[in-house]
Amino acid sequence: ALLAQALATEILIAALARTRADFGLAKMLGSLEVNLCILAPAVLGILWSAKEWVSVANVKIDGHPDILANQDSKAKQSAQDIVAEMIKISKTISEGAMSFLFAEYTYMAVYIVLFSVILVFFTGVPTTIAFVVGAVTSIICGWIGMKIAVFTNVRTTHQCWKNLTAGFDVAIQGGCVMGLSLVSIGVLALFALVEIFKGHFSFENSEAMYEAIAGYGLGGSSIALFGRVGGGIYTKAADVGADLSGKNDYGLDEDDYRNPACIADNVGDNVGDIAGMGADLFGSFAESTCAALVLAASSPDLRGIWCAQMYPVLISSLGIVVGLLTLMVLGIFYKVKDMPDVEKALKGILVISTVLMTPVVIALSKWCLPETFSMGAGYEEVKWWYCAMSIMLGLWSGLIIGYVTEYYTSHSYTPVREIAETQKQSAATGIIYGLALGYLSCIIPVICLGVTILVSHTLCGMFGVALGALGMLGTMTMGLTIDAYGPISDNAGGIAEMSGLPETVRGLTDCLDAAGNTTAAIGKGFAIGSAALVSLALFGAFTVRAKVTSVDILNPWVFTGLLFGAMMPYAFAAWTMKSVGTAANDMVKECLEQFPKIMGPEKMAPDYEKCIRISTEASLREMLAPGALVILSPLVAGLGFGKNCCAGLLSGALVSSVQLAISMSNTGGAWDNSKKYISAGGLGKEFVKGSEAHKNSVTGDTVGDPLKDTSGPALNIVMKLTAIISLVFGTAIAEFSNAEGGPFWA
Repeated sequence: ALLAQALATEILIAALARTRADFGLAKMLGSLEVNLCILAPAVLGILWSAKEWVSVANVKIDGHPDILANQDSKAKQSAQDIVAEMIKISKTISEGAMSFLFAEYTYMAVYIVLFSVILVFFTGVPTTIAFVVGAVTSIICGWIGMKIAVFTNVRTTHQCWKNLTAGFDVAIQGGCVMGLSLVSIGVLALFALVEIFKGHFSFENSEAMYEAIAGYGLGGSSIALFGRVGGGIYTKAADVGADLSGKNDYGLDEDDYRNPACIADNVGDNVGDIAGMGADLFGSFAESTCAALVLAASSPDLRGIWCAQMYPVLISSLGIVVGLLTLMVLGIFYKVKDMPDVEKALKGILVISTVLMTPVVIALSKWCLPETFSMGAGYEEVKWWYCAMSIMLGLWSGLIIGYVTEYYTSHSYTPVREIAETQKQSAATGIIYGLALGYLSCIIPVICLGVTILVSHTLCGMFGVALGALGMLGTMTMGLTIDAYGPISDNAGGIAEMSGLPETVRGLTDCLDAAGNTTAAIGKGFAIGSAALVSLALFGAFTVRAKVTSVDILNPWVFTGLLFGAMMPYAFAAWTMKSVGTAANDMVKECLEQFPKIMGPEKMAPDYEKCIRISTEASLREMLAPGALVILSPLVAGLGFGKNCCAGLLSGALVSSVQLAISMSNTGGAWDNSKKYISAGGLGKEFVKGSEAHKNSVTGDTVGDPLKDTSGPALNIVMKLTAIISLVFGTAIAEFSNAEGGPFWA
């Protein structure tokens, strides 16, 4: 398949070259065509999202009375009682998720107002407007994702009561609403900003205008910080608390309705993996596009050509069309009839979208860019296909990183099974193996990132790195679709368990959930890889704006910043992990107070609301310190100690964060799937639930929860937010530096 793809690519390049030779620059896209190519896919994506939302809404939750006779009859309640319980549980999850979002958005609103005042003073009104638009857009996208997720979960459960295919279809429909709407709204908001700034503000040149628009990326990434950290603390406080009190102390199954923390756990799945991941990838999209726009505007050959200037935005907008085509052909190549088909179909979504995106990138590069153009000193003869190559390197590196992540975290392969074998003896050996696995899993992704950066930078400079990041995010519509699918199917399993559905239904939801866990790990790999490329591209744009000509580690200010930057991810991870531990401890205490009355003769109903409140309050309280570290560090380094120190800090934070994020995420994912492998009888019937090996695996899973769902993924924000803040404040940082790049007071 790869050979055929390569051959097709060569043929397409040759055909486009002949066409360009015949027609010359006259055939480059005009302003009207460019605007249509941006607006039409975005509008189409929103309309398709609305269509899929209606399709999900049309699923009637009636218990399938026409086919009920064919179902497993092990359910303890009547069908109508089960349906009523499903609706009640779903409503509780929805209300818990929305109450958390409302509380979190209140904190965000205060931050937006306060930080806008700082931005106006240091950067001006246009940047502040872009910042507010980016933040509000990210909030809207997170809200849409959360609404569709909690709306779809119960319908996925209900359709699994019918058959596997129906359950899978509705979960994917719900997921694609988030994927398509987020990218579509993001593209429309960014394009609207560009048009408004062109028509209503005066700038020295187009480069200054796009530097102001970089505030859009800052707004998106700021919301991602709170969404990732707050959401991550919420979900893992509930998950760890539920595991420690329910599984270990009382031997309850996951999502047992008697566990007071089980609803908070299901709410947390949406808070962390829907709102958090959505905001994270929205931030990556906004930042990589803004970095590419700034760098394109710095080229005298590109800034005067509208289609060349809008080239970065067109990559994302046409990615929406690729996503729609992927959804249309998915059923042809990957039909979901049996359990093994689910994981194949989810991975097939990524493969199909990557293959389809490749010729689109080549054609777009040919029709938008001049035959040769300059990107500054040392890059005077950049060819259009250099840019196409940079994007494709990012596109295919993302897929490779995803599959490597799957290899190290799926129980279908040797690494996770090795951990499971060691857990027969003790929890300690399993933890040792898991840590080693995480460190090993860094090797191939770092090689992929290194090759992408080296080749892209050699061909196009920092512009090539920014395009590599956009390439990795070129299939973001589908990446978000399968990412949202994960918590939807996870919640579906929880609702099935708590509402007393037949065991066959829980078996189907578990199948959907297991596949979702694997693709969630792939999604984290994509997010970390793209964050590294985005951060480097933003760093390049910062050096241009702050006039940093070189980063010399022999300079004492650079090396000091480098050391501090390398330390930041560890401090950030320590604070977030400790926050999870503190909040989980409160959750365990609450659960252990309730359990004697729940399990005793009183048969008291669990107080779900109190556990939801504990997670909400803890997550909002604990996210402030890590957030302050990330936001203030580049400002203190740049304004207090000069642009060289800030450059060193950004370099250290990037290099350190990417390794730590990959290892933490994969270690936690491997421990989680080791537990699932043992639970499913992978080590033999004598090592299933209740065995010593299973208890050891639960310990590993509990330790890994904050690694894979809180600290690890949130390190993406450390990389990106420090870089985008430095870019936005680049001019001020340069003014607060002396002639050598040191602090103004030295």
